[in-house]
Amino acid sequence: MNIADQIHQRLTAEFSPNTLEILDESEQHRGHAGFQEGGQSHYRVRISAPVFADMTRLARHRAVHNAIGDDIIARIHALALEIAA
Repeated sequence: MNIADQIHQRLTAEFSPNTLEILDESEQHRGHAGFQEGGQSHYRVRISAPVFADMTRLARHRAVHNAIGDDIIARIHALALEIAA
């Protein structure tokens, strides 16, 4: 299972999102720090779930990072988050 699939699985299990999109943007960073051949180094997550409604922006980011897990976070170089309620 690739990293995007793992992220999708964990976020779905944790938040039951209304919308969830995991984009591998690695190729856009070719030649930059952290780029790896074959991708799986730079991701953008777009997620919307009711659970985020009463959370601050920082709390939302922390919740998503916790759900993804340190094991995956350690294997990627960059993670951009777009979180909505």
